[in-house]
Amino acid sequence: MKVTVVSVGKIKEKFYSQAIAEYAKRLGRYCTLNMIEIPDEKAPESLSLSDMRTVKDKEGKKILEKIPQGSFVVTLEIDGKQETSEELAENIEQLALNGTSHICFIIGGSLGIGDAVKTGSNLSLSFSKMTFPHQLFKVMLLEQVYRAFRIIRGEPYHK
Repeated sequence: MKVTVVSVGKIKEKFYSQAIAEYAKRLGRYCTLNMIEIPDEKAPESLSLSDMRTVKDKEGKKILEKIPQGSFVVTLEIDGKQETSEELAENIEQLALNGTSHICFIIGGSLGIGDAVKTGSNLSLSFSKMTFPHQLFKVMLLEQVYRAFRIIRGEPYHK
């Protein structure tokens, strides 16, 4: 299985980078992981709705260019479907059994994900109604993907 994570923004804090590197190493036993960072669009603190849409559209265009062809696209959104770790594992396992060999997770910028990316998504997931820093969210996503592969294999990690 191939897993690609396309995210907007760079990881700046060393502790996030270390956590990401640790989960990337652990995931190496279960999948081929590719992480793609897209620069966020510069925007002033206060934006009109039109300006916000423009920023999301620009970031969305860059995201769409990086999505691997033929991959199952999962956007991570506050309003997406909430699943348990077991349900995520079951979904990943079913995708593999149905012949899907590549999953692409999308983490948008601070303003969210543009409509063009949402439209092309196969699944919209939410980890919570809360808002998280994008750097922390990347760690959380990799941990959940790692947990899912452990659950699929019946390995002792999930409790």
